[in-house]
Amino acid sequence: MFHPALKTPLCEQLGIEYPVLQAGMGFVAIGDLVGAVSEAGGLGCLGAATMSAPKLREEIATVRRKTDKPFAVDLLFAKGGSSSAQPFTDDVAESIEIVFEEKIPVLVSGLGDPGPIVDRCHDAGMKVLSLTGNTKNALRLQDSGVDAVIAQGYDGGGHTGRVGGMALLPSVLDALNIPVLYAGGVGDGRGLAATFVMGGQGVWCGTRFIATYEAWGHDNYKNAIVEIGDEGTIRTRCFSGKPCRMYANGTTSAWENPELQATIEPFPLQMRNVSKWLGKDPYMAGRRDGEMAVGACAMGQSAAVINAVQPAGDVVLQIMEEATQALERVHPMG
Repeated sequence: MFHPALKTPLCEQLGIEYPVLQAGMGFVAIGDLVGAVSEAGGLGCLGAATMSAPKLREEIATVRRKTDKPFAVDLLFAKGGSSSAQPFTDDVAESIEIVFEEKIPVLVSGLGDPGPIVDRCHDAGMKVLSLTGNTKNALRLQDSGVDAVIAQGYDGGGHTGRVGGMALLPSVLDALNIPVLYAGGVGDGRGLAATFVMGGQGVWCGTRFIATYEAWGHDNYKNAIVEIGDEGTIRTRCFSGKPCRMYANGTTSAWENPELQATIEPFPLQMRNVSKWLGKDPYMAGRRDGEMAVGACAMGQSAAVINAVQPAGDVVLQIMEEATQALERVHPMG
């Protein structure tokens, strides 16, 4: 039996049992992972930003073969379509239409503001969650009508902001009147318990779910999370053009050189730039091929408390068990 405080209003809104949400990580968050997390009672989320339209449909079908429970799709809401009436890029607009056609229960904006389509989402019965790295942007997202905000601290993997989580979460909670979840440095149930103590309604976990059997990625990538400890990552712009916490390696070290830093292009052009410099796609080199010495492998500081590669469903339940134990230390269920 889990601590009753762990059943939150947001769980009810999303139709999930447990306030454990798996981040929609590019490349990594495929249908097998998403289906396993949702089936275990959390909320799995497809990382659609790196998927073609046919691939997105294929992964949605995979999720639905594995579970009939709610799941989410994460998009990066890049601005600028081919027409003035289209607020997002053509690729994003195509993915948005698939989300509506497939009647996805939850849409997540990993970057950018989904404001132009929030009303349409609500009319379709869809919930909308958005990530933010600071309080100012959290307020903008609330004004856009999203149902909940995910406040991601500096220690999170992938694209992340400049504010530490222990300052960011209470600041966002004080400023907003909609549910807030927390992301960044949460690798076990103690992070979930701490989020609840501060007033958050759940956690958005990325790195913890990379180190699972169902996640897409080379074993070297998953094992590195288990092995590196608390100083094995770096926040760098070298791979995407935006600050992104990655596994620290030879590529990230080389791009600390001021001369190379001066050549970094804006997102997403830097991905082509660094691929040309490296002579290969760093994302495929790291995540698919396990070339950890040079590849691009998103990874958060929560690696410090991740000690094994496990089934994703077991991770959901373990986080809940650990959070229950942590909360019982201060408020026993009796």
